[in-house]
Amino acid sequence: MIPFVQGLQWWHWWIAAAALAAVETFMPGAVAIWFAASALAVGALLLLVPLPWQLQLVVFGALGLAALLLWRRYRPSTDADSDQPALNHRGVHYIGQSYTLVEPLHNGSGKVQIGDGVWLVRGADQPVGARVRVVAVDGAVLIVEPER
Repeated sequence: MIPFVQGLQWWHWWIAAAALAAVETFMPGAVAIWFAASALAVGALLLLVPLPWQLQLVVFGALGLAALLLWRRYRPSTDADSDQPALNHRGVHYIGQSYTLVEPLHNGSGKVQIGDGVWLVRGADQPVGARVRVVAVDGAVLIVEPER
């Protein structure tokens, strides 16, 4: 291993950069890509200036870590407010709406028809045809209570 490391050339670093970029495609998280950029930079630096292998490794680690820390500090926020906060929570749209049971609420579980779909509901026991109002959502299950 040491003879290989002692003979590191610019193209070794560029192959490492390509491999790290490929790793990023299978393991997203914006970590490997910064080390890929660091390997690319070390390879480019070796085209200009010969560096001992120890310094190559130190520069690679320092550049990769610096790039990663800078990205983590200045990356765009993913917690931006949305104009449609319930977009991926379809059941939330049904809260406050009333529907008719197509399957009785028996032992706390039943079904209602909403549009062309049937939703599982939980609530107090009710017969088929009873009107219920959605008060909450638990995953893909609507929590209902008898309509007043």
